[in-house]
Amino acid sequence: MGIQGWQWLIIIALVLLLFGAPKLPALARSMGQSLRIFKSEVRHMKDEGDDKNTAESAAEEPVEGKVIDPKDEDPQSRGNA
Repeated sequence: MGIQGWQWLIIIALVLLLFGAPKLPALARSMGQSLRIFKSEVRHMKDEGDDKNTAESAAEEPVEGKVIDPKDEDPQSRGNA
């Protein structure tokens, strides 16, 4: 059982009574802007996910570095660095 034509008319009449005719264009504009912002944020999150995948693959590559013997290090110099 779907909504029939006369039921749609009642719903539209109630919306007009609740919000008023002058407020409906502003309401539709704000809904459209909200949807645009939501879509751009979802797209941005997907792009960040792709960036993380490439960063993880780069992290798997070996890293060159210098090994420091902790015995050679002065304990007092740690607080100054």
